[in-house]
Amino acid sequence: MAGSVSRLKSGRWRARYRDSSGREHARHFERKADAQRWVAAQTAAVDRGDWIDPALSRTTVEEWSTVWLQTKAHLRPKTRDKYESGLRIWILPRWGQAQLGSITHAEVVSWVAEIQRARSAGLTRHTLAILSQMLELAVRDGRIPRNVARGVRKPRLSRPVQRFLSHEEVSRLARETPPPYDVLVILLAFTGLRFGEAAGLTVDDVDLDRCRLSVNWSVTESGSGELHRDSPKTYRRRTVPIPAFLRDRLAAHIAGRAPDEPLFTSPKGGLLRNSNFRHSIFDPAVRRAGLAPLTPHNLRDTAASLAVASGANVKSVQRMLGHASAAMTLDVYSGLFDAELDDVADRMDDAAGGLFRE
Repeated sequence: MAGSVSRLKSGRWRARYRDSSGREHARHFERKADAQRWVAAQTAAVDRGDWIDPALSRTTVEEWSTVWLQTKAHLRPKTRDKYESGLRIWILPRWGQAQLGSITHAEVVSWVAEIQRARSAGLTRHTLAILSQMLELAVRDGRIPRNVARGVRKPRLSRPVQRFLSHEEVSRLARETPPPYDVLVILLAFTGLRFGEAAGLTVDDVDLDRCRLSVNWSVTESGSGELHRDSPKTYRRRTVPIPAFLRDRLAAHIAGRAPDEPLFTSPKGGLLRNSNFRHSIFDPAVRRAGLAPLTPHNLRDTAASLAVASGANVKSVQRMLGHASAAMTLDVYSGLFDAELDDVADRMDDAAGGLFRE
């Protein structure tokens, strides 16, 4: 049935149309032209098959957030905590009572600028991603015609400060770190494990005969302070080589211990927590070694640097670090491979330069 426009006794104009199921919808307008435009747009949407039920678009963001969070049940606890925190602190206070269909692109742009003035680029991008994912789900569920957060400009991320230690500096830091955490420092600096991956190692993950570590688990800390043991960050378990001098230290470290014991524990015997390790052990050792500022993640940077310096190619470094792709490794550590590119050019010159020089 085509839409229609009729004048009421009050002088207002009533616009009517039927949706694809035959249910009638109506709105009232002061001007006939507005009523005609509205009914034409609605009937055209019904004909195209992309009509949206107005009742569904009136769902509030707060109501929809509960539905959206249910789709995130598979996430790691730490990641889910970040989503819930973003909702609680930034999204619901601003958009909680807003209807899904009432949010405009311009409003989202203004809101993102407001967050960026108060918080970091990373947090701003994360918060925008939450709202965008919620609206995208609403689009797929037929509640709104488009995602108005799509295309909103994201603030540019600044690259974290990288720090590459020399062999001598790693040795100095290890000497200033109390046992057995000196072994952990050396392991991080020569294998490139993330701290959570090292905390997730068990004695059985150490293969002394093959000089290999099996990275099967990672320990993460949720926003509530709980520790969780989960698969590595990229969900890919991997095997990492260890140098012979580290093999000997690990052999002494695991002697007489049960296979299922954590390779490194807290001083009281529980799972190793990054925040406590840094405060009580790592940061004091860094200061004593004269290497501040330095973070445990910088030891991962160091491992990449030392591997490239020893002749490793980008694919080997990618596998060691557990990056999803070699492109990601190049993106993060592109500067480390400049000398390798120069070496390629030198070898090409040695092989063919004589044929092209005049």
